[in-house]
Amino acid sequence: MINKDFFLALDALEKEKKIEQQQFIEALQTGIEVAYRKENGITKAVTVTLNPQRSEIKIYAYQTVVEEVTEEKQISLEDAKKIKNSYKVGDIVKEEISPKLFSRIAAQTAKQVIIQRNNEIQKELIKDEMNNKEGEIVKGIVRRVENDTVYLEMAGTQLEGVMLPSEQIRGERYNVNDVINVYVKSVRTNQRGATQVMVSRASNGFVKKLFEMEVPEIKANLVNIKRIVREAGYRTKMAVYAEDSSIDAVGSCIGQKGMRINSVVQELNGEKIDIIGYSQDMGEYISRALSPAKVIAVMLNPEEKSAKAIVEDDKLSLAIGKSGQNVRLAAKLTEWKIDVKPFSSLAGSDINNIGE
Repeated sequence: MINKDFFLALDALEKEKKIEQQQFIEALQTGIEVAYRKENGITKAVTVTLNPQRSEIKIYAYQTVVEEVTEEKQISLEDAKKIKNSYKVGDIVKEEISPKLFSRIAAQTAKQVIIQRNNEIQKELIKDEMNNKEGEIVKGIVRRVENDTVYLEMAGTQLEGVMLPSEQIRGERYNVNDVINVYVKSVRTNQRGATQVMVSRASNGFVKKLFEMEVPEIKANLVNIKRIVREAGYRTKMAVYAEDSSIDAVGSCIGQKGMRINSVVQELNGEKIDIIGYSQDMGEYISRALSPAKVIAVMLNPEEKSAKAIVEDDKLSLAIGKSGQNVRLAAKLTEWKIDVKPFSSLAGSDINNIGE
């Protein structure tokens, strides 16, 4: 069977759909096997050979010669000898299948099987591609919002993205056809067997990837992100450091005139971001973590991993933050319990300790 159009289509499948020729051939073989059974009432193994140089396709059906038939793709020695007397056990009885051997119905069956298998291959390829994007930021188009859950079409795919209420930035509103950046957390198969991409805008990973995109020093591993803590929609604290002391880790993240950090804040719709310089000196680290408040002193209790941070009386509310948010995030960032105290609350012995 010579068909130049077939080979042109095969090339197009490989280039446009990224379906390898071998995968298509396997689908073709399966489709023809199903059609052969439908047409003849029996199953034979089918192999397809392609000769692109001659634009030639050859399809063969075959059965293995056995003493006693135990499966449909076998033929008994007695029946084989009726075809050709020289056949013996272990030989392959092969016949070339001409398109003329198939009725219109059988050909349609083969076509349906091939299309179905190719669709499955396409979905598997897209799923694999999205699996490779776990931990990355991609674009999604909002298609519907149901019970506060946002359903998106992942750009460039036919996959459905799901953003649960807990993964949304508090205060954001999502409208149908909005194009938004989302962080890929995982790819899963739902109860109906469909592939869904679980996405987020509230995760720490979203902030981390945004800074990687904005700060070349982070992407080049010259500046490292030690830890991120976040209450999405309100405030993020991110600790950074650089092995090379000549590199200003905090300044690199802020950028000239705040350009880099402002780009991230804009994507997060105004969420406050504190960039903290990481320090192995825990007192210094805790003091920085309480930014934007300035700390007079920090008294550490290493056994309990707790600390008392002293601030000016008029800076107490700033250090604690609204509803305790600033000190709460600082504690999560440093992984120490932090108690913020005003300077006026100290006893004389505590004041002397600060001075030492």
